Amino acid sequence: MQDKLTIIIIEDNRADVRLLKEALRESFLDPTLYILNDGSSAIRFFDEIKQGNSQELPHLILLDLNLPQINGLEVLQHIKGDDTLKRIPVIVLSSSQNPDDIAKAYDLHANCYLTKPVDLEPFFEIVKAVEYFWFQLARLPFSSKR
Repeated sequence: MQDKLTIIIIEDNRADVRLLKEALRESFLDPTLYILNDGSSAIRFFDEIKQGNSQELPHLILLDLNLPQINGLEVLQHIKGDDTLKRIPVIVLSSSQNPDDIAKAYDLHANCYLTKPVDLEPFFEIVKAVEYFWFQLARLPFSSKR
């Protein structure tokens, strides 16, 4: 694996982006973060990666469902429907507790669905749990190099 871990955050809520950045800044990982604020820019970003014109494959994607332009489920479908991208773990981190959203996310092969907590401390705990599981316990299927 490369020395520096890369996490893509696809989130339009500035407060949630700020919380994610702060929680990740406190981590043992010190990952490189890319912030994408809508579904269209996420699709373009991943298309650039597929064409080899951009960054290496990220190690993890944190995806909100409620995005402007193209929603998170469509972004998830784009990622998981592509042979180059489909093995990147995608964690849906959404405020939605709707069973239909959860089922659709898993139908589209999300690796995990988490509901965003409202309070600060549980939010940080979720981020730390995601980091611990995906970067300490789980074995990722690629080294980020194509």
